Amino acid sequence: MIITKQTVADKIAAYLHHDITLEQLIDWAENAMMEGEFAEEDAATISAVVSRLGVADVRAFGLTWTDCEQLLGQLGFSARIEIVTP
Repeated sequence: MIITKQTVADKIAAYLHHDITLEQLIDWAENAMMEGEFAEEDAATISAVVSRLGVADVRAFGLTWTDCEQLLGQLGFSARIEIVTP
């Protein structure tokens, strides 16, 4: 499967929506770096973002909301918060 900007944005969104854990996001990113095939036209950007996600378990890096916003921005997306009552 070819990994696109949309694929990576969807993974970040899944993490922010608590559909996957940080550990699952990191595992996905590490596997993507080792075995994934990045869309040719965006390979440099996708690789940079995925590699950053892959080190989110290192204390010095972590993964904050601001980090997610910046990574999504690099991919050409923006994040939006919606607050609703349950």
